[in-house]
Amino acid sequence: MDLTAPLDTREFSVPPFAEACLDHADDTWTEAFDHPLVHALAEGTLEADTFKFYQMQDARYLEAFADAASLLSTRCPDPDDKLWFIDAARLAIVVEGELHEGYGEQLGYGPEDIRTLKLTPNNRAYQNHMIERAQRGRLVEGVAALTPCPWLYVELGQRMEREMGDIPEDHPYAEWLAMYRDPEFNEYMDNLLERLQRFADAADKPTRTRAKTAFTTSVRYEWMFWDQAWTQQEWPV
Repeated sequence: MDLTAPLDTREFSVPPFAEACLDHADDTWTEAFDHPLVHALAEGTLEADTFKFYQMQDARYLEAFADAASLLSTRCPDPDDKLWFIDAARLAIVVEGELHEGYGEQLGYGPEDIRTLKLTPNNRAYQNHMIERAQRGRLVEGVAALTPCPWLYVELGQRMEREMGDIPEDHPYAEWLAMYRDPEFNEYMDNLLERLQRFADAADKPTRTRAKTAFTTSVRYEWMFWDQAWTQQEWPV
């Protein structure tokens, strides 16, 4: 299964600054699709305890994603942008939370387990990066730091669909695979990348450079997020 091959055509628009961010990320973007955990997840061979580790850490990550999106909403002068980022925060908590709730019942964890979970070093670092850029960076920097997560997952869903076709009914992670194939995410990406472009247009060159760096840093953290679950990362001391 070749998940590194680019899509012939994306099902959402990619404006010039988003393309520039991809160019800046370079091979890091490709590597994020090629981690062993991703292949095992697609093939249905991922161990249940590894998936549980990933899901629980992801639930806490999504809380931070929602926090960062909420912070960005307070910095947007346009009411429509404010509402969009508020809704992005809601989506991270409510919609994806429903997926976690379902798998929690299957895998044996609940809200209290999530609340008391010790974050891995990689997860904590990724969260800190997003929040820091949302608080201290210019608007385009904060949005750039958030963009790789949804973009990578939506594109991963589309690449998996290209390689796999229909999801087998007995696939252990069918619900996860189906979620990121949902065409509604294309509209989400259109809206996100349009805002990224608009905020980049309003920024100077040094700010745009920092935004591309923030994007690439998040792509690196996405690979590291797969890896922290694959290795079941712990604090060394």
